[in-house]
Amino acid sequence: MAEQSSFDAGQARDAGERLRAAREAAGLSLAEVGTRLHMPVRIVQTLEAGDWQQLGAPVFVRGQLRSYAKLVKVDLEPLLDQVRMTPVQPVELVSRSHTSRFQRIAESVGRRAVYVVMTAALAIPVWLATQSHFGKDPRATASLDAPPPMPTTAATTTPNNAAPIAASLTPLPRAEAPALKLVFNADSWLTATTADGNPLEKGLVKAGEQRSYRAGEIARLVIGNAAAVEVQQTGSTVDVTPYVRGNVARLAVSSDGSLAPVAN
Repeated sequence: MAEQSSFDAGQARDAGERLRAAREAAGLSLAEVGTRLHMPVRIVQTLEAGDWQQLGAPVFVRGQLRSYAKLVKVDLEPLLDQVRMTPVQPVELVSRSHTSRFQRIAESVGRRAVYVVMTAALAIPVWLATQSHFGKDPRATASLDAPPPMPTTAATTTPNNAAPIAASLTPLPRAEAPALKLVFNADSWLTATTADGNPLEKGLVKAGEQRSYRAGEIARLVIGNAAAVEVQQTGSTVDVTPYVRGNVARLAVSSDGSLAPVAN
């Protein structure tokens, strides 16, 4: 079960007024506060207005208030300790990127079948053409790793009807790995956005779950409780600590799956 904050409206407005007054006394603008705290200006305005219910989960609101209060040297801890927490039912996530094990196996078998058919379509005409050129003589096959046999003293010339030696160069199929993979070791909030700005996934992800994304599928990630989430890029773990502010990681994802920080 998640937690939702129940702030007293009067206390929230009083605290917001204290933050605004302290900011003005320090000679800071809204934009300067947003830059120092790595927050959008609209969030700074909402904190000062006392309309904290619009900012989402209480863990984020408390962290933002503590950061702002520390910057302008205002003590809000007595108020934060009095905030009431009521359990609410988390939003049920519907992941459009998650596929079942049966579907992954079916897709893998389908790709292998297509590869086998294409290989046969290319190899059979070549084999028929070779048979018609050399007649009914059998064709010898040798491994590329083995050296050719040395000629004996009894046979110093090559027979005219010697069969050619052929070796198979057909590559083995490789499994396709996701460009980006998230492993959740504890309950965390996740927002995944596509390149055109549409949300692909948004809500609470339970501990033990995973998310995989193909290259170019998403353009931005926001991960709450980022310390409990392992981010892997093409199979290698990525250190997202430089992108974390207040235990929230905001990442821009390029078309090849590489990561970069997002300011807002």
